[in-house]
Amino acid sequence: MGVIKLKNIRTFSYHGCLIEEGKIGSDYTVDLKIKANLQQSAATDHLADTVDYVHLNKIVTEEMAIRSHLLEHVAKRIVLRVLEEIKSIEKTTVWVSKINPPIGGDVETVTIKMTEKRK
Repeated sequence: MGVIKLKNIRTFSYHGCLIEEGKIGSDYTVDLKIKANLQQSAATDHLADTVDYVHLNKIVTEEMAIRSHLLEHVAKRIVLRVLEEIKSIEKTTVWVSKINPPIGGDVETVTIKMTEKRK
């Protein structure tokens, strides 16, 4: 078993319950960690034998582009799509962070963490 982690994927998205959030948008970061058997790719040195992190990044950026009211909703879409599209992944964890959320205080980020395992 091995781990691939994409850290600090930056997006500008329109998530949130407030009408203004859907209009003006906000900065977000996403971290994604997957667990898969990486032994074959370690031996062969072939991209076809591993989890392509370009594909992982594409999933994250495409899902972050779809407006959600809640970070939990977008996080769930990301983890489910990762497992659906890449059969070699056994487990995935995603952290979705809203930078400088409009919650009436001096808060750097709000982060949702979600994990799913292959059934």
